[in-house]
Amino acid sequence: MKTTLSALALVAALSITAAAVNTKPPKSQHAAGSAGQATPFTNSPSPAPPSLCHPCLFYGGDINTSDLNAAGMSDENTLLIVGGSSTYGAVNIPVTSSVFGILFNVQADAAFDPQTATYDIRTGVSEGNGGTSIASGSGAAVVQATGRNFLGLNEYTVAISWSTPVVLTPGEYWFNATPECLNTLDGSCSVFRQFVSNSQITNNLNGSWQPIHEMFLNAPFFGITWANWCDASVAGFNAKQCAGMSFALRGGQTE
Repeated sequence: MKTTLSALALVAALSITAAAVNTKPPKSQHAAGSAGQATPFTNSPSPAPPSLCHPCLFYGGDINTSDLNAAGMSDENTLLIVGGSSTYGAVNIPVTSSVFGILFNVQADAAFDPQTATYDIRTGVSEGNGGTSIASGSGAAVVQATGRNFLGLNEYTVAISWSTPVVLTPGEYWFNATPECLNTLDGSCSVFRQFVSNSQITNNLNGSWQPIHEMFLNAPFFGITWANWCDASVAGFNAKQCAGMSFALRGGQTE
């Protein structure tokens, strides 16, 4: 089931009263980008992944906040604003590798202070089909500001790691990390929203591993089931805005 999302930018501050009655589909946030064809990603000659990605297997690259094609996609689990909305990004792993952490660059309101996050690794995702989860869980979230700001929202790197590496043989996988703020004693859990940054491939590491136009939204809170963000009925993104995502994988090649 797909629900059309508004392409309007969100304001950073939302009142608790407004949040309590907000049951509309998540609004994507993006500038008025120019249409055009997206080209496959290429590897950066000077990779600079987030410092939390160490050792780093893959990084999709930074958002370019001054580019008209900059955008953000809903990825959140809070008490009142959004109770479950996750964006997944794809990576084509070319060699057997081990992964023990996922990092998402997200734009968030000033009240952003998640203590935990969930993670999920899947195969076989397609339109309307979540494929198969091969590893998932939850744990402590580590948050680090990137210093970037987009449409009034600061950007943060949110990292979650686990102790036993997941070994991935060559193939295509989809990854998600969703920050959680579910503490009833934490007022920020009622007001903040966050969006995964899109990628302009700047500073990427092995950026060519990310296939373009393979980002999916699964949002039970809004009745949205595995919808491609490039689907015009979802968010109205142009081909460049929905090309790729700013996220990273902690780990290394085992071959």
